[in-house]
Amino acid sequence: MPSIIAGIGWHMIGAAAGAFFYAPIEKVKKWSWETTWAIAGIFSWVILPVAVSLILLPHFGAFYASISPSVLTTVFLFGCMWGIGNVNYGLTMRYLGISLGIGVAIGITLIVGTLMPPLIHGQFIAFLSGSSGTYTLAGIGTALVGIAVVSWAGHQKERARGVTVEEFNLRKGLFLAILCGIFSSGMSFAIDAARPMAAAAHLLGVKPLYEALPSYVVIMGGGALVNFAYCFTRLGFRKDISLRRDLSQSRSTLLINGCLAASAGIIWYFQFFFYAWGEANVPSRLFYINWMLHMSLYVLFGGIIGLALGEWRGAGKRPVRWLWVGMLIIILAANLIGLGATS
Repeated sequence: MPSIIAGIGWHMIGAAAGAFFYAPIEKVKKWSWETTWAIAGIFSWVILPVAVSLILLPHFGAFYASISPSVLTTVFLFGCMWGIGNVNYGLTMRYLGISLGIGVAIGITLIVGTLMPPLIHGQFIAFLSGSSGTYTLAGIGTALVGIAVVSWAGHQKERARGVTVEEFNLRKGLFLAILCGIFSSGMSFAIDAARPMAAAAHLLGVKPLYEALPSYVVIMGGGALVNFAYCFTRLGFRKDISLRRDLSQSRSTLLINGCLAASAGIIWYFQFFFYAWGEANVPSRLFYINWMLHMSLYVLFGGIIGLALGEWRGAGKRPVRWLWVGMLIIILAANLIGLGATS
């Protein structure tokens, strides 16, 4: 039986994985970002989704052949949409800085990814009515306030530590952040469009906690296409980076970098592995709150992990206090969502 408490708990684990996955990538040396990202992506978007589906499905190929081509196409294209947002994410950081960029991009993708599915399904009026909708809207608004406060704290931290954005451009950065937020919500749309695939997996005896996972082969395949195209195009045409040069490092460097990139990809995959578990425990009538929970908890654990890794050392007490205020507001938002689900 679905349990909103269990759902929030699994979303917390998934969000923590999402917030932490980039830490191993930052330890990679003597490789271009593009090579590292592509290697990580091979594990997160190809190997693990396919391996998990091979384990879960009695007949791997027959399962996907049984799904309507229109469903597969829609899910794949939304996966590509998410991939475009993923590429824009890095450009947003380039022109706005990490804290401000994350705040704007995550805030927009939270709103778009949460509110569009019920609107598309004609359930928006029902969503607004009753105490459940009131609590949910209050939770969304509260989460946005929390994200804004955490982002402001991060901006203050960067200023206190003397971090500057060399290519800061507010107009260009905000435009890219909006694009990033809209396109990144493609993952939410893809998961929603893949419900027939989850239903088909359920009919084959796949347990509710796992029934959404076979759809990740298609969703992440779309995202992988865009990300790999971006990485390998840059590796092939830019003079300052080269895949051949990256892979000509010493064996020890290749082993260490390969393990770090692979671990980052594996951790990233578990972000959405546990997203599926969280979604399975949220009442189906409130399916739209899953994305809101994931995005707000992502920011929450980003702050916690940043503190644990010493990223706020030297920032002073004021930014850290604001960080804690923002994180407490996000926790309040999760509680409001929980109240809405049980009302």
